[in-house]
Amino acid sequence: MNSKRKIIYLCGFMASGKSTLGKVLANVLGWSFYDLDLEIENKEEKKIVEIFEKKGEEYFRKIETRTLHEISKKDFSVISLGGGTVIDEANLEFCLERGLLVYVKVSPNKIFNRLKRKLDRPLVKRFVIEGNRKELRKEIIKLLSEREKYYMQAHVVFEPKNMSFGQSIDVLANKIRGFIDEGN
Repeated sequence: MNSKRKIIYLCGFMASGKSTLGKVLANVLGWSFYDLDLEIENKEEKKIVEIFEKKGEEYFRKIETRTLHEISKKDFSVISLGGGTVIDEANLEFCLERGLLVYVKVSPNKIFNRLKRKLDRPLVKRFVIEGNRKELRKEIIKLLSEREKYYMQAHVVFEPKNMSFGQSIDVLANKIRGFIDEGN
């Protein structure tokens, strides 16, 4: 197997389903699964939102990069990245060189519906607390438009749209199986 194909990174906006897809995809492939945010929370013994509040985004991004490099040493892994991981050019290049980067592309409307009650997302938490759905929707659209140029550099763009969860796993597994098999 080509060394570039031993890790699959799932990138995309917060609440796009990377972790949910990643767990099942890893199971289908017989690989390990890592959620970068959960790894950070375990290491820091704090929730991501607490890290942002107490130590700031800059601190979080440093820990994020360090943790990304640590878990990327484990081959045959599916790694769900945080929504902002690949907006750091060095992280983006690292993922593109080390493995197969997949962008899980979801519409702003679907993201809004998943986030409108979530208090564990530091970049949108204040809109949820205020109950300001109009501003939440605007913030999602703004952040997504800023990040899309990074996400679109992925090797594979996967857009589940109106598929059932089972269908989306099958389609994604088939899309990436070709890349994985390239190295054999």
